[in-house]
Amino acid sequence: MQRRVTLATLAAALAVVAATTTSANGATTTSANGATTGTLTSQDLATAGTGSPYYRIPALTRTTKGTLLAAYDARPTLSDLPGNLGIVLRRSTDGGATWQAQQTIRKDAAPKGYGDPSLLVDRETGRVFVFYAASVNQGFLGSATGNDESDPDILQADYSYSDDDGLTWKHERITADIKNPAWGGMFAASGEGIQLRHGPYKGRLIQQYVIRNNGANYAVSAYSDDHGKTWKMGEPVGPGGDENKTVELSDGRVMLNNRSAPYRTVAYSDDGGVTYTPFQQDTELPDPANNGSITRFAPGVSASHPRAQWLMFSNTATTGSRSNLTVRLSCDNGKNWPVRKTVEAGSAAYSTLTPLSDGTSANPRMGLLWERDNYQHITYSSFDLRWLGGVCAPVTVTPPAGLKAGSTTEIDVRVVSQNDVALPAGSVKLKLPQGYSAPNVPVPALGPGQGATVKVPVTVPASATAGTVKVTADYQTRGSQHAYGDASLTITTP
Repeated sequence: MQRRVTLATLAAALAVVAATTTSANGATTTSANGATTGTLTSQDLATAGTGSPYYRIPALTRTTKGTLLAAYDARPTLSDLPGNLGIVLRRSTDGGATWQAQQTIRKDAAPKGYGDPSLLVDRETGRVFVFYAASVNQGFLGSATGNDESDPDILQADYSYSDDDGLTWKHERITADIKNPAWGGMFAASGEGIQLRHGPYKGRLIQQYVIRNNGANYAVSAYSDDHGKTWKMGEPVGPGGDENKTVELSDGRVMLNNRSAPYRTVAYSDDGGVTYTPFQQDTELPDPANNGSITRFAPGVSASHPRAQWLMFSNTATTGSRSNLTVRLSCDNGKNWPVRKTVEAGSAAYSTLTPLSDGTSANPRMGLLWERDNYQHITYSSFDLRWLGGVCAPVTVTPPAGLKAGSTTEIDVRVVSQNDVALPAGSVKLKLPQGYSAPNVPVPALGPGQGATVKVPVTVPASATAGTVKVTADYQTRGSQHAYGDASLTITTP
């Protein structure tokens, strides 16, 4: 069943617009100033109990011919490998409006199993790869060391490829090529791999893996410089690696974004994914240890393009549960994430994003494949830039050392415009716990690259207990464009 949400928006230059209204019947609405709305549309591609007892682990890509491919596991139970899992696929040739019947990429009789797909398109040849793990007796934690491709106790590294836009598939095994014999388990991180489009490693295919060595987990990139004829493995980064994704930055580096609680961790490569810096936390990206997604908004544009530094990210933006599926936009290669929007406030799990165009039009769309309603559905959503809302203007909250219960204390909120046109005067309001209060504070007009710091008086209720509380600063300009920043306030008692 298709569900549509429409929300009022407005877009200009390097800004995207926050929505303010919803329409239950899906009709296009307009904001008070006459701007047409953006849209989020969703439909379930697979439902537990229909065709398979369960479905999990979404992967999504758009081919060179514009076909959308959505792959995922068909599972007899919710358990991971080992088990008699299979990889299935649905195709859309009309931009995700309709989807062809589910087809099987790979499935064999028990005890064999194939799971955790990751799609990757070679933009130069058109070939589509889907990477996954293959098991007989053992899964990731139980896998033996070694790289014997016939050993049933080793979790194998397989992929399938298609030269006809996802209609038919052939299968390959590359365990001996990429697995260090000292490693135990190894599996492809699900979702979507990348192809570098710029710089000295242009054309390189990169697929992320998780490996286990001496009882610890690491992230590592498998890469090919000959369109997939041969594959090599880079150096592991960790410990603390888990399901991870990479993205090509506008300055030529590769960023690795890793599943980790309570915040995502990131690492950087200057050599096309062969080696990475140590992990560091990104405290703007809370995570309950769940698979997420990161992608360039406009992958093919040159470094000088206004959207070259735009990144999209999705995950369940909590620290304690798989819920609150959120998409975010960074306008500076992931240094800041000022724009965010909730897709599903309730139960959600794995997600993967892919651009539906080159990202340069006034209102391009993004595709999102995700697990909904406690793993009952694999759901495809798409949204446009207007629905996403926001403005490229990072917000930083700097509170004092402590705020006393029963008193009013000023905190600093700084807004810096990353737009290439002037932003008109706006305001900052704070989202605070119940009983706390703060007025809306004006923010002056900002020129390109200009920032302003305002002081916001926060009144803490006398009944507040000592400890920390979360605060979110909401910067609003141009009527309904938003950017956000988070911080913790330390509360002291008199």
